[in-house]
Amino acid sequence: MALDELDRRLICSTQGGLPLVPRPYEAVGAALGITGEQVRERLQAMLANGLIRRIGAVPNHYRLGFTANGMSVWDVMDDQIDELGARVGALPFVSHCYRRPRRLPVWRYNLFAMLHGRNRAEVAQKAREISDLLGDACEAHDILYSTAILKKTGLRLTDS
Repeated sequence: MALDELDRRLICSTQGGLPLVPRPYEAVGAALGITGEQVRERLQAMLANGLIRRIGAVPNHYRLGFTANGMSVWDVMDDQIDELGARVGALPFVSHCYRRPRRLPVWRYNLFAMLHGRNRAEVAQKAREISDLLGDACEAHDILYSTAILKKTGLRLTDS
């Protein structure tokens, strides 16, 4: 599905959140010159075609008390990383999971999984669960804890 100009404008107008009004699609539609039903239909089509992943509330995990955040990095056997990476990514406490190339001899890690906890002990416990899952297919791991937020945002489309 190609992204037409109206879809682009719709994404730009909603990517920061829907208006907190009784009929948010109507409000968005009024700003775009279309009906609320057209907004709903277009968003539904974009969801069905994978252009957008979801429509929903995005909690601020810091305000919810999840202030310990660590990117866990894993040295997983190359012949098992696809299967095991998918299993790690399916864990409910993993918010992001990526396979990345090693940069030997400096960087041996090829699987990255973001973990959040109320403290470092919680994050470390989650890392132990991943370690148990990976078993002998993992030769080493580490946790790189966040120390400051320099920028935190998702990809944002622009009008141009």
